[in-house]
Amino acid sequence: MSYSDSDSSSYGAEYKNFKQISRERLLYEMLRSAKSGNSKSTWKVLIMDKLTVKIMSYSCKMADITQEGVSLVEDIHRRRQPLPSMDAIYFIQPTKENVIMFLSDMSGRSPLYKKAFVFFSSPISRELVTHIKKDSTVVTRIGALREMNLEYFAIDSQGFVTDNERALEELFGDEENCRKGDACLNVVATRIATVFASLREFPMVRYRAAKSLDAMTMTTFRDLIPTKLAAGIWNCLMRYKQSIENFPQTETCELLILDRSVDQIAPVIHEWTYDAICRDLLNMEGNKYVHEVPSKTGGPPEKKEVLLEEHDPIWLELRHAHIADASERLHEKMTSFISKNKAAQIQTGARGGGELSTRDLQKMVQALPQYSEQIDKLSLHVEIAGKINRIIRELGLRELGQLEQDLVFGDAGLKDVIKFLTTKEDVTRENKLRLLMILAVRPS
Repeated sequence: MSYSDSDSSSYGAEYKNFKQISRERLLYEMLRSAKSGNSKSTWKVLIMDKLTVKIMSYSCKMADITQEGVSLVEDIHRRRQPLPSMDAIYFIQPTKENVIMFLSDMSGRSPLYKKAFVFFSSPISRELVTHIKKDSTVVTRIGALREMNLEYFAIDSQGFVTDNERALEELFGDEENCRKGDACLNVVATRIATVFASLREFPMVRYRAAKSLDAMTMTTFRDLIPTKLAAGIWNCLMRYKQSIENFPQTETCELLILDRSVDQIAPVIHEWTYDAICRDLLNMEGNKYVHEVPSKTGGPPEKKEVLLEEHDPIWLELRHAHIADASERLHEKMTSFISKNKAAQIQTGARGGGELSTRDLQKMVQALPQYSEQIDKLSLHVEIAGKINRIIRELGLRELGQLEQDLVFGDAGLKDVIKFLTTKEDVTRENKLRLLMILAVRPS
């Protein structure tokens, strides 16, 4: 999900993108506020659960956290060493399990930490607050108890996800389970609402109503998903109006809720932009890409992990370009680099002056150690584009992709699919399935 690059946010006069806002809330509103308390402790321990660790890692680097006075990051559910001279910052979900763990840490005569600054990722129930207040020894050791209302994953400057991996199954599975479905929608609604808490925006929520609500028609749980989600988000926003300082009291933007039935083909069809095709063909984990680099000791190649993110200017420039265009521009960038460096020109002359392939140019530049830092990113993307183009050729994706497009636009039908599948016996099972799914859901 993404939001517009509008500079009309009520969060402040200076424009900041979505990831910057999330980062600053975590670093300054949370970590720095604990740092500026009455405690004289210089360094603190940051304690998180599995979800909040991911939230933090999407927006902040370890160096950012350390700079705000955090010397150690711990998992709340793991056994931890007592550090009674240090303060602790808890950034956790408001679950009963987490609250019990927190109370266990800070109660009794020998608490694990000197003082606790507790920040919940989303609103905490009154029952759990009451449970915390019951332990008088813990209450005196609490330096802060706040709702951060930040429970989403800022994947880039304009987009976020709520990380509900089983949402499709729980909401649209073969067997309707209203209890599971409602629980899933509550989580999604809460997390989407926290986005607007960060942006300080109060949206007009728009959604597609159920097809029919008359007494003669059976309305299913699936029909009501947009309505239930909209209601859940709206309820959260109403609470924010009362509980969050400077939260708008009237609508400042619009939130449009769509479900997958609006566009069933998008997750199945092969997408040809650089970003999408990387994720489709390279088996990436999130933004992490693993590739081989020459060993510094002369041994076999070593595996290296890199993150394809917005701090990489080449990724930022090419991520939404068609793979053919991206490949061409990478070749141009490499050629330009060669032409602007005298040492590289000498190397070129030594090879006879003929036209060189992108791969030749890459090997040549890698042989020039004084330029290695400048060319690292470029070489990486040349390698990625080359690998993608090789997979495209090996799997015959150009012809398959053309058939997919023709099906979607009504220029091909069942006969064309049968002909393709009978003449192309080497098509993978996954691609056959994707093709048949497109055929089944395409506009008639």
